[in-house]
Amino acid sequence: MGRITTTELSWSVKGHRLLDNIEMAVHDGKIVGLLGPNGSGKSTLLRLLAGLRKPDTGTVRYDDTDLSDLGRRAMARRLAVVEQDVSAHHHVNVRQVVELGRTPFRGRFDALTDYDRRIVDEALERTEISDKQHRSWHTLSGGEKQRTQLARALAQEPQEILLDEPTNHLDIRHQLELLDLLTSLDATCVVALHDLNLAARYCDHIVLLDHGEVAASGPPEDVLTPDLIKRVYGVAVLVDREPATGTLRVTYLGTATRTASTRRPAPR
Repeated sequence: MGRITTTELSWSVKGHRLLDNIEMAVHDGKIVGLLGPNGSGKSTLLRLLAGLRKPDTGTVRYDDTDLSDLGRRAMARRLAVVEQDVSAHHHVNVRQVVELGRTPFRGRFDALTDYDRRIVDEALERTEISDKQHRSWHTLSGGEKQRTQLARALAQEPQEILLDEPTNHLDIRHQLELLDLLTSLDATCVVALHDLNLAARYCDHIVLLDHGEVAASGPPEDVLTPDLIKRVYGVAVLVDREPATGTLRVTYLGTATRTASTRRPAPR
């Protein structure tokens, strides 16, 4: 497992600051949720963490090493990325996509070893996609593609995994199974999520982004508060505990403006 830290991380496009002074610490084996409205900077931050974009200012460190000092092959052997856009694999089958996860450990023209094939088999099984391993990629549903991409990531045997809204396109069962799987891995995970209740249930730590800045950071109990959710999302909520599990629960009452305008005056 690995540790990820950012210090004063910023990134701009054509002079427009999209991320500003991001301070974040992701500890060994923890699941950190990136939350925030659309456009708050979640996907951009993940790409900076992955080295797919170069920051204007600040640093990203893996353990005690600056990202800029890690070679691409070294990064590929420790970091897996599951992005939202998975449209590149049109002419391959599911198993071939998952086998791409073994690429950092092979020479350019080397065949898969028995060990590689065993790791691929395990990844397919853990994501419940084994029965579809010979299907063409372009015939898969959105959820099946998402699980295939996760299987590819697992085949890398990563120390860290970055996931950009991995529950998109998944039904409720597979959302829960995917996040249960993340909690069982010997890997540090940073996952962008929209669902506040899934974040409350599965994340050890939450970073809440708002207009490219960290609005709050800490355990779910400290971040998922009615005041913060109202300020960042513009939604009035009730936050309590789910009776059956004791998990933090967010109930949406309506947009903050609508709730205020329709609230009846208290009786005298």
